[in-house]
Amino acid sequence: MAFIKIQNVVINTSYVAAVKLDNQNGCGEKTVSVLLAAPKFPLFQCETTSQNLYHYEWMEFTGQAADALQDYFTSFNNVIDLLPQYQESGVRSQESE
Repeated sequence: MAFIKIQNVVINTSYVAAVKLDNQNGCGEKTVSVLLAAPKFPLFQCETTSQNLYHYEWMEFTGQAADALQDYFTSFNNVIDLLPQYQESGVRSQESE
């Protein structure tokens, strides 16, 4: 288990489900978005049959925080690029709410 600190946010990297690099927000600022998947712990034993055992939340970072996350998640020490010659235009994703 590793933790990364970005300004006043500490993220447990075990809960990082996805990262969107090189995005832009409505103001045209560069952003990096991180999808966190934190486990939900049932209040009562009978609630353990719930289908949704995780809470998902997108966090968007701009400025120096976005640059730092971009560096971290593109570092060869942290991420293996499976298709280094792959063109970005072929990537498709579904937006979640």
